[in-house]
Amino acid sequence: MRFRLFLASSIIGLAGAATAAQAQNYPWCADYGGEMGGSSNCGFSTFEQCMAALSGMGGFCNRNTQYVPSGPGPAPGTEQRRRHRRLRHF
Repeated sequence: MRFRLFLASSIIGLAGAATAAQAQNYPWCADYGGEMGGSSNCGFSTFEQCMAALSGMGGFCNRNTQYVPSGPGPAPGTEQRRRHRRLRHF
């Protein structure tokens, strides 16, 4: 009985972990200095955020060469039109 419970919980856990993960995509990287090359963090939306993260530690900010901007958003006013249509039905 314990084995079946363990097996069922393992299958459920693996099924939840099998969903596709989407990487974060930000345009700025902080490169921390160091004798052996240091490390980098490409998780900043603006140059100012990157500089604030480096404040007091040294290093420099540069553009993320792997950054790909997201596709175009919905057409301007689309959300507003949908909301008004829903309000008319109520």
